[in-house]
Amino acid sequence: MTLRVVEWSTGTVGRHAIAGIDARPDLDLVGVWVSDPAKVGRDSGELAGLGRELGVEATNDRDALIALKPDCIVHTAMTDDRVMEAIEDLIFFVSNGINVVSSGPVVLQFPHGILPDSLLERIEDAGRKGNASLHVNGIDPGFANDALPLAMTSLSQRIDEVRCQEIADYSTYYQPVVMRDLFGFGQPMDATPLLLAPGILSMAWGSVVRQIAAGLDLVLDEPLLERVERVEADRDYSTVSVEIGKGTMAALRFEVAGQVDGVDRVVLEHYTRTHPEQCPQWPSPNDGDGCYRIAISGEPEMAVEFSHHGEHGDHNVSGMIVTAMRLVNSVAAVVDAKPGLVTALDLPLVTGRGLVAGR
Repeated sequence: MTLRVVEWSTGTVGRHAIAGIDARPDLDLVGVWVSDPAKVGRDSGELAGLGRELGVEATNDRDALIALKPDCIVHTAMTDDRVMEAIEDLIFFVSNGINVVSSGPVVLQFPHGILPDSLLERIEDAGRKGNASLHVNGIDPGFANDALPLAMTSLSQRIDEVRCQEIADYSTYYQPVVMRDLFGFGQPMDATPLLLAPGILSMAWGSVVRQIAAGLDLVLDEPLLERVERVEADRDYSTVSVEIGKGTMAALRFEVAGQVDGVDRVVLEHYTRTHPEQCPQWPSPNDGDGCYRIAISGEPEMAVEFSHHGEHGDHNVSGMIVTAMRLVNSVAAVVDAKPGLVTALDLPLVTGRGLVAGR
């Protein structure tokens, strides 16, 4: 059965989602939403950089897209700076009977214990009303720290700690709002960017820790612990998103740790550089400019390093691709899922069915 899909945004993730929808034989792109008036009326294939037209013009008319009654919306619009507004958008979609896979807000990856019960019940009520499902995922938070580590734990005899790491150079990551306003790169060392305000790390990445704990049947101590190390620029650095002056923040390491009886059991850890020469004392990827590393302490000791890079670009380009494709490849499973909020714990095995070259 072919599923009718609307792509919501054509930015750094959305353009790759359009390419992915076009590549899957079981998905049919029927509409594309854009926020930029200059993109309205342009063909989606052009906006995705495919070098050919797809016959679907972009629009900023929300009601017209809802009237198409698609089976699913692939929602990749920016949500980091409009979390509650984005949640209202998602509630609107599912209440109108449209399944949604979305890259954000990331807290919805596993919001239990983070968002108020009243808000979660609104999402569930909307899903029941519309008989539609909502799944929020990506690569991180997402596959690299939910499906991958939980699959690895199926090999364990005893688990002492599950640690999920992102180790990356963000110098070519184009998201100015995220880089400067949220992370704080290029800001004075005494500034407090949004991400480092008390409790925000636990909201943004606590969903990772809580979902792994739920998958392992753990009851965590409250609250989650946040550990932060900020690194000052020893010289001027230039990135595609922000200029980083000497003496401002240039690198960041943080942890969100879930403990049981005062002992770390599930840890999300990020090492974020804005130049590959920074912080040589920190771990580095074995392959390329960035990786996800899963380390499970116990019996046996296990570690997996997952790296990626684009065919014609760096790891930040491929990071957008894998984020988009985790959503696109999940569409059929989410359409078949129970109404309401669906997490990685609820989905069957998701694969790249239909994408083998030459078919």
